[in-house]
Amino acid sequence: MSNTDAADAPTPDATESITIYSDYVCPFCYLGRQSFARYQETREEPLAIDWHPFDLRAGKRGPDGEIDDTADDGKDEEYYEQARENVRRLQEKYDAEMAQELRTDVDSLPAQIVSVHVRETAPESWLAFDEAIFAALWQDGRDIGDREVLADIAADVDGLDPEIVDEALADDDLRDRVTDLFTAARERGVTGVPTFAYDGHAARGAVPPEQLERLVGDV
Repeated sequence: MSNTDAADAPTPDATESITIYSDYVCPFCYLGRQSFARYQETREEPLAIDWHPFDLRAGKRGPDGEIDDTADDGKDEEYYEQARENVRRLQEKYDAEMAQELRTDVDSLPAQIVSVHVRETAPESWLAFDEAIFAALWQDGRDIGDREVLADIAADVDGLDPEIVDEALADDDLRDRVTDLFTAARERGVTGVPTFAYDGHAARGAVPPEQLERLVGDV
């Protein structure tokens, strides 16, 4: 399911890649990466990540980029309470550090735009930047939709200049290409994240390491 829309981020000694569709504001995407990290530790050679962005905020994003919490997305309080319960269960299962269970007020579009730009211009720094975005939101509770927060993250990643954030966010063509990546994901049948895909097969959700092992065919 990987394609040329987004190049693989280099991973030391990686000879294969797994496609991961995700959105930074999804707690299950963060937890899925915790599971994936555990799976990686069992492999002789790590898998590179072929990352494809997904947009969970499209139905709530206003014309100026603000998040409208009053927009009806079909999710009621019962849905969110069940989500919180599932997050707590997986957080304990994967021993994951988390500052909160959900963040419905944060828009990840700026972070995804910058992340795609890093993939294209400094691929050797992408994985560290990607992991730092997840950590900033889910471990530190920071707003990754904020330009200054993204610049702080970039400044702490080897090989990146914080100016890359303004460069990316000012690029209208890049924004359009990221939107096209969102559309492409849905056209491929991706309806939820995280989705892990390998050799024509897929697993959706923050699945355990042993399920990722079966997906890749190690067992």
